[in-house]
Amino acid sequence: MFRFHKGLDVITLFHKPSTPASLRVLTLLKQISAEASESATVDQAADHSGQNKLQRSDFELNVTEEPPTGDQLKTIIEYAGERKASQIVDGARDALDAMHKLSQDKNKFKAPVVVDWNNGRAVVGENESEIMKMIGQIPK
Repeated sequence: MFRFHKGLDVITLFHKPSTPASLRVLTLLKQISAEASESATVDQAADHSGQNKLQRSDFELNVTEEPPTGDQLKTIIEYAGERKASQIVDGARDALDAMHKLSQDKNKFKAPVVVDWNNGRAVVGENESEIMKMIGQIPK
């Protein structure tokens, strides 16, 4: 019998390099990603008892400067909560309004937004503790 190998979870940062908050989030995610890949070595395969249970395994960090597509935006708002639509798209009242406004003007998207597609979570803005919780570095 065989098992399928689960691929890495994908974490996407919707990034705007001209925004200091977005740069701080990018730095944080790169640090966490580097630490996660450092600790996921082959010699640990036999015994995981000493590892921190909160430590997330390695993940794939995807950084994009493009705003999300309509489908991605809908999913992000689902993950973050409808009430955060205005924090994701400037002036949006709800998910439908956010999708309409973004289709009219891509600059209305407010980065940074971090999305964990595999686990259905999103963090809007630079809330470091929420990002750390989402990625499994601190307790929820």
